This record gives sequence, structure tokens and C-alpha cells, in this order.
Amino acid sequence: MEKKVELRVRDAYPRDIDRGIIRIHRLVMEKLGIKERSSVLVEKKGRIVGWVASLAMEEPEDIIRLDDDMKRNLGVSNNDIVSVRAIRLFPAKKIVLVPLDRIENIDRNFENTIHNRLINRPLLRGNIVSIKLFGASISLRVKKISPDSPVYISETTKLVIASDLSEHLEDAEIRYEDIGGLEKEIEKIREMVELPLRFPKIFRHLGIDPPKGVLLHGPPGCGKTLLAKAVANESEASFFAINGPEITSKYYGESEAKLREIFRKAEENAPSIIFIDELDSIAPKREDVSGEAEKRVVAQLLTLMDGLKGRGQVIVIGATN
Repeated sequence: MEKKVELRVRDAYPRDIDRGIIRIHRLVMEKLGIKERSSVLVEKKGRIVGWVASLAMEEPEDIIRLDDDMKRNLGVSNNDIVSVRAIRLFPAKKIVLVPLDRIENIDRNFENTIHNRLINRPLLRGNIVSIKLFGASISLRVKKISPDSPVYISETTKLVIASDLSEHLEDAEIRYEDIGGLEKEIEKIREMVELPLRFPKIFRHLGIDPPKGVLLHGPPGCGKTLLAKAVANESEASFFAINGPEITSKYYGESEAKLREIFRKAEENAPSIIFIDELDSIAPKREDVSGEAEKRVVAQLLTLMDGLKGRGQVIVIGATN
């Protein structure tokens, strides 16, 4: 039978803050059958994982020391009682983080900096993690983890930060069976999007080129975005979303740069789906394009779609009324 103990929350030692360290008494470690540097799962309203370290021997046996991020993720304060048990952590293959506040200029260097700060940090999907950077504190939510189990970030973990414009829309609650009245559309999109993403070798073996893009059209509220979320979950692909009107910028070349950055991230994290909502706002018919800025955006989008490498590993889904 799995051993559990209940402990009372206290503040972390200053040297342990933001390091994923959970301190408990050595006698409690013996009860759980673990040693220092083992890992534990702590539960209350929420759940966290961390590396075990020992309290000073003179401290009470019934306390557990947690930092502010851990308490926030658990939904507890000092003196609250939490449940603790041993658990095994796995190195994360991939992790997607979403900033809680808007961050400008999210690029590869920024992602590398965050990655370096988080190496060896234990995490669960849904946890919030804070990082002090350039004199400010940045809070990020763990949106997706592969494998979806208790993990820690290693040097080989692929870390992605989803910006406001390319925020990952995966919702673990949305599946095909949650969508009613679109059986024919689901069948078609599974054939065109899900199968090439999940079984690319079969398509290569048969010499079939899967589609690079799919256009969903219909009135607002008919299920276009819901269908895109479902296919992303079912195909286990990285999913990037672009809201058409938000991609436009008054500064020369900025709109095209945003598009290039999203497509770059999608290729790096293939298999991927890029979902462009209100596609007609950034890519109207060529004869309807009048301004130079609009022409550049249309040309850039077409170039990116034509130049996608590894057909079937990055698919664009457009939605329009």
C-alpha cells in the first residue's frame, strides 16, 4: 500500500526558493521509504512535485517547507495541512510554457535563458513557475508536458514559450466526441490532418503527398475553432494560433516578422498545426489588396506556406466566415 503522510506548511529556507526543493524531517523520509534527493508529490487543492531535502533535526517532525510558487500551486498558506507521498520523476522531452503577463520579443535566446534557469526543476502540467530575470519576476504556466506525467526539466528538454500571438490552444477536455453535429467534417479533417501528422511514414511509403493546408468556413459559432482544438489534441501535435487582425502592425515589416517567427517555431516543434483565425483579414483575394503593407503580408504568408519543409509535418488550418 502506498505510504502517505500529512504535514503542516511552513515557509521555505531562503536558499531553497525557486529550486524545486521540498524539506521534510528525516523521520518522515524513513516513513515514506525515501532518501535525500528523492522526489515527492504534495497534494491539497492543487498538486506539486519536488526534490526532497532534510530539515534541521531540531525542527518539528510534522512540518514541510515550501516556497511561494509551491504554495500558490497547492492553494495553501502557512499552517495548512498537505498530503505527501513518494513519486518518480521522468525527464521531460518537451514543455510548453505560457506567460501570465505579456512579454515582448519572445525569441530563441529568451527561451534558452528560461530553459537554463529551469534545468532540474520538477513540474506538473498546470503549475505556475516564477523566474527572476533582469530585476523582474516572470510568471509562466506549464501548458503542456511530454510525457504528461511528473517530470523535471533536463538539458535535453525542448522548451517552448507560447507568445500571445502563437499561444497553444490545446485543451485536454476537447475531443472529437465532444463535438456534436459535425460528423462528416470530423471524418474529413481526420483524413486530411490527423492521419498525415500521426503516420507520416505510411504516406511516404505510399508516395502520397498530404495537404499543406485546410480551410474551414462557416458562420461564427459553428465550431471551426472547436474542431481545430480537437484535431490538435487527437493528433498530439504542437498547435499554434494566429488571430488574423492581431498580426497586423503599423511598423514596417513587423507583421511579416511575426508570421516568420510563428512558422519557425512550428517547424522546430513539428509535427505542428498552425491555426489562422479570420484568415481573410490578413490574406484577402489578391485583386482586393490595395495597400503595400497588405501585399507584403499576403506575399509572406504564401511564401511560408509554399516553403514548408517536411510535407505533412506542419499543416495550416485557416478559418473564415
